[in-house]
Amino acid sequence: MDQLLNDFSPGLFFMQAIILLILILLMRKFAWKPILNSLQDREDGIQDALKSAEEARKEMQNLQADNERILNEARAERDGMLKEARELKENLISEAKSEAKSEADKIVAQAQATIASEKKAAIAELKNQVAELSIEIAEKVVRKELSSKDKQLELVESMLGDVTLN
Repeated sequence: MDQLLNDFSPGLFFMQAIILLILILLMRKFAWKPILNSLQDREDGIQDALKSAEEARKEMQNLQADNERILNEARAERDGMLKEARELKENLISEAKSEAKSEADKIVAQAQATIASEKKAAIAELKNQVAELSIEIAEKVVRKELSSKDKQLELVESMLGDVTLN
């Protein structure tokens, strides 16, 4: 440190101080302002980016809320449509069942009416056939009974006897 004090020159110190002041002034005018301006521009850009990010985040939240609302509405609409489709299906099934039942009842009634009419026709036909057979049998019996003259006279006498008895 002694050597520094011994080698000290006030003129050199003064010149170096002036050069340092000139250098600081030049730096301030040409370097510090652009550096500070670029730093301020960068800080402003970062602030704008942060504001934009915050706005984007808020908009994203709004979109998510809208999407959720739309999704819930779509679910409710889907549930309503499914319920309506189920009700329509059940109505169609019940209508088809009742229509099929009424059609089956109608067919059964027609079948019973047909059976009854065919039964009556068959009974009438059977009575006619029985009557024809009875007549044929009676005719054959009478022919056989009346084939000889003696039997005819005997039949006439028995009928006359029945008439007088009554």
